[in-house]
Formats: sequence, C-alpha cells, structure tokens
Amino acid sequence: MTDPALPDLPLGRRVVLRYQLPAGYPQPLTDVIGELVSLDPPTVRSADGQVVSVAADRVVALKALGPRPIRTKEIRALEAAAANGWPGLEHAWIDGWLVRAGKGYTGRANSAVPLGNSDGPAALGAETMHRIGEWFTAHGLPLLLQLPDRLAPVPPGWRTWSETAVLGIDIDTVVLPQGPPMVRVTQTPDAAWLEMHRFKGEDPTAQHVSRPVPVQEVLTAVQDGEVGFASLGLPRPIAIGRGALTTAPDGRHWVGLTCVAVATAHRRHGLGSLVCAELMRWGHTRGATHAYIQVEADNAAAMAMYQEMGFVEHHAYRYAAPEGTR
Repeated sequence: MTDPALPDLPLGRRVVLRYQLPAGYPQPLTDVIGELVSLDPPTVRSADGQVVSVAADRVVALKALGPRPIRTKEIRALEAAAANGWPGLEHAWIDGWLVRAGKGYTGRANSAVPLGNSDGPAALGAETMHRIGEWFTAHGLPLLLQLPDRLAPVPPGWRTWSETAVLGIDIDTVVLPQGPPMVRVTQTPDAAWLEMHRFKGEDPTAQHVSRPVPVQEVLTAVQDGEVGFASLGLPRPIAIGRGALTTAPDGRHWVGLTCVAVATAHRRHGLGSLVCAELMRWGHTRGATHAYIQVEADNAAAMAMYQEMGFVEHHAYRYAAPEGTR
C-alpha cells in the first residue's frame, strides 16, 4: 500500500524525487527527475531511461514539475511518425516538405508538412511554394499546409484554422485494463465502423448531421507500419478507434490514436478511454513504447479525458492556406 505521507500524484507526471542515500556516500541526499512510474514503491524513470525505485521511508520529497520542455527535433520526429500513420494515398518530397494527396479526404492526408529540415524552421520561398502548389494542382487539390509548432512560420497574408493539440504518453505509465479484452481490433474497418466514424457517434438519421463519406483507402493507409481498427459492442459498435503503429526517425516507436468516437447515448461512461487503452495495448504488444493523439484545441471534453488518462501536451499544429481559398 502507498505510504499516506506521499503525495497522490498521477502516474506519468514529471516529478523530482529527493531521497536519502545509504551511509558511506559523500552526500546524504540525491535527486532524480523524470516520469513517475509507480508510487508503491516510489519509482521514477529519468530522461535517459534509467529507472530509480526507492523505499518509501527513504523519500525526503516527491514534487510535481511542469511538463518537460519539448525540443524542436522531438516535434519533427513525432510529426514524422504521425505522417507515416496517416500518409494519404500519394506523397512526395519537395524541398523538405512532405506533400500528400488522399482524394481530398481529411486535411492530414491532403496537405504539405515540413519534416525534412533538421536545423530549424523550413523555408517556404517563392520557388518552393510554386512547386508545392503545382503538385497539389496536378492532384486536383487546393494548396494546404499543415504547420506544427516551430517547424515553419505561417506565410504572410495566409489564414490559419483548426488549432490541434498533439498529446503524448509513455505507455508503461498507463494502467491498462486487465482480463479478456472487450474491444476487438481488426486489420480493416467494416461497414458499421465506417458509418460510426463518418457520423462521429451521432445519429446518422438526424437532419443536421452531414459528413463526408470516408475514403477507406485513406483510413487503411500506413507507411512502414501497421494499422488496427478497434470496435466495442455487438452487433454494432458503440465505441471505435484507429491505431497506427509507426517508428519516428529518432527510433521511438509510436502508436497513434485517431478516429475515437462513442455513440451519443453511451458517452461519459469511460468507453472512449477503454478503446484508447486497448489500442495502446495492441500497439505495445507490437513494440510501441509511446502513444500520441491529436485533439482539436477547443474540444474541452476530449482534452480532459486524455489528460485524465495521463496524456500530456507535446506540441500543436494548425492548417494554413492563402486568403481567399477554401
């Protein structure tokens, strides 16, 4: 049982643990900073992967810290893993920009994202802009940029929208459900999954609901990885999600959680969290060490659910297009 004197901190939180060293050491105390893995006994994983476990009676202090500063190269690495997890149907590299086309279905599959410059923000001069624009025109698409934090500035005179937070988590800090899984994970989505994804759990017969028809090839596409489609409930799902297992350029293995939806009548009962947890388990058994999810920044309910699970903000991105376009 956890020592009642220890603070009740959520696992995965960034903390500093100060503890007593055994007799004979030059100093009586030392610190370790990292992610809280356990409270029983107090255990912290440092940034270099070292795991320090300390008996509760040796703990002098255990305090929460603010989120660890995220380096630009970490943003680029996670965005590369996410791009592989949702690559569209055609793609090419233009001056460090990954351009993607997916029959117009979703912004992620039909935009250009700056991933190829490891030294700083990507340039977007007139020549590069012209080449990217020509590529999209050739694919029957408007010019659209996806701009993650710090990777490229918004071009002057362009408008931006759809601010999206990218949250991450170390899967080893998540308490995954035990026992037989209630969630099924398959390689391809069936018709019921696609319908629920299209209407985001809303009633498809409602007059106000109008959603684009999903392009299944975009949903099943993955670059150098694997996808899984989760469903909870029979004969029709009441909660769904998609997982994409990919590897970032820095070698970290990610499972990306997307398309999470819960039927309106079954919301606020933890079903979305259950689907996410099972997709993390699915990814973990295939080598994933971390998970990410992309959430619209103004979706307070979704942000609260993922933060309660232990996800922390990594960075954000937004879309940009010239004024006067869509």
